[in-house]
Amino acid sequence: MADLSRRRFLKAGGTTAAAAGATLLGGGLAHADTEQSHPGATTLPYPRSGIAKASALKENEPKAFSYPDEDSFCQVIKLGRPVPGGVGPDGDIVAFSTQCTHMGCPLSYDKAARTFKCGCHFSIFDPEMHGQMVDGQATENLPRILLEHDEAEDTLYAVAVEGLIYGRQCNVI
Repeated sequence: MADLSRRRFLKAGGTTAAAAGATLLGGGLAHADTEQSHPGATTLPYPRSGIAKASALKENEPKAFSYPDEDSFCQVIKLGRPVPGGVGPDGDIVAFSTQCTHMGCPLSYDKAARTFKCGCHFSIFDPEMHGQMVDGQATENLPRILLEHDEAEDTLYAVAVEGLIYGRQCNVI
């Protein structure tokens, strides 16, 4: 039996791992092609889903919807002033998942404070600042639902999720 030093073992193992990695990256783990994906894509193909007419939203009044599937509860809000990531004629419409990033409890929108609040462990999120976690047990911001506004139809479309919805390994099931 040949004497195998630690150095030779690590060198051989590293070479084998590099060869296996190159093989996998070359196509061994490629996703099935879809119309929305391309080689090297790092995001899942989200559905484009109409959620509301922009003109029908009332300022500071959330409207519930589900995205990217029926088991993912979200709210869209017209904040009444332009905000980062806002869409619509005034750049003031945003949407978020309404599951707390701490333990998945349902969030409620506090109209007076203009924040999302978790009744379980009291985390607070600011929709005017990309769903930033302001206080409480949560350590992640709220997953933001990316929106598009079709001016001709006055329709808001949910097109993707920025961040991971609580309890999932990926957002699209």
